[in-house]
Amino acid sequence: MDQRTRRISSVAGVALAAVVALGGCSSETDSGSEEKSTASGSPAADEKKPDSDASASAPASAADRSTAEGAVAAWVTAVIKQQPEEACLVMAEPAKGSTPAKVGSAQTCGDDAPDRKQIDATVKQLGESFTPEPPSADPKVEVAKAPATGDTVEFPADKITVDGQTLEKIVLSHSTGVTADQLDIKVQSSRIEDSWYVTNLDFDIG
Repeated sequence: MDQRTRRISSVAGVALAAVVALGGCSSETDSGSEEKSTASGSPAADEKKPDSDASASAPASAADRSTAEGAVAAWVTAVIKQQPEEACLVMAEPAKGSTPAKVGSAQTCGDDAPDRKQIDATVKQLGESFTPEPPSADPKVEVAKAPATGDTVEFPADKITVDGQTLEKIVLSHSTGVTADQLDIKVQSSRIEDSWYVTNLDFDIG
């Protein structure tokens, strides 16, 4: 099969772009016992943990941008809970050359944002692929710690879990004709002005 790549770039002006709609195979993937960052809608998840703890917590409505893991966890939670504005607010586009970085804001993510319809449609499609069975009203999203390359960290889908299932397994369960060895999903997070944002999502099928 020829490799097909779709990239979702998070930007302040064009928050989300094209999505690969995966429509039924499943694959068992062990997420391991790495330290993880959790995002959920519960008030308890908003409590910050000591610096000695490698994990961080935040509900999607008050995303913890102090770590890459916290930003990714909050973003995945918002996508699953169908909260497009919250997902957009934790996204950003890094600076490129003389173009300054752009981060999600009320102007670019709110109900009246120029790209809000596109954001809504993309989050809806992603939410369908990211939601485990059975679905939960308050999904627990955990992101295993990953090494940073400068101000950028990439998280493979098998290092992100939703209610105990890896994101890789969940996406495969909603797909047709795609096997685990053909699917490569990575969520990228970047540090911008001392805060972390989701800056890219790669869906590779090959």
